[in-house]
Amino acid sequence: MAVLRELLTKSGFENVKTYIQSGNVIFQSATNGAKVLENKIQNTILDRFEFEVPVLVKTREELSTIFNNCPFAENKKIESYFILLSEIPDKKRLQEVSQKRYPNDDYVILNDCIYLHCENGYGQSKFNLNVFEKKLNVNATARNYKTMVKLLSLSDI
Repeated sequence: MAVLRELLTKSGFENVKTYIQSGNVIFQSATNGAKVLENKIQNTILDRFEFEVPVLVKTREELSTIFNNCPFAENKKIESYFILLSEIPDKKRLQEVSQKRYPNDDYVILNDCIYLHCENGYGQSKFNLNVFEKKLNVNATARNYKTMVKLLSLSDI
């Protein structure tokens, strides 16, 4: 993560901070537009490390909205996962995915986030990131409640 922080700083991003080893990066940029920033970061990583990774950029306001819009009660929310999507899924795909249910797993899809609560834990869930990415035809990344709280805290100016 230190190398990634340095790489992004040298690429023109400001106040670059990273959190844990899962690719969480907080930064400031004069460049606007999520897609432009995603492409810039993706190309920077590709040039330096010679492999492609999907990149999702969310503003602090977007993260805050996603966090605050969690439809679960607080006791469920603190055990939930926030699956951030690269875009709002196609309605037809959304309808197909919404039909699938498993015992002990509860999820709600709102705009560009899937709120997932797994009664037996994420590792025991029938749902995972790959299922949602494939069925919805989007890139996605999952963060638990504690990570979302930390990212919001780190992004406070």
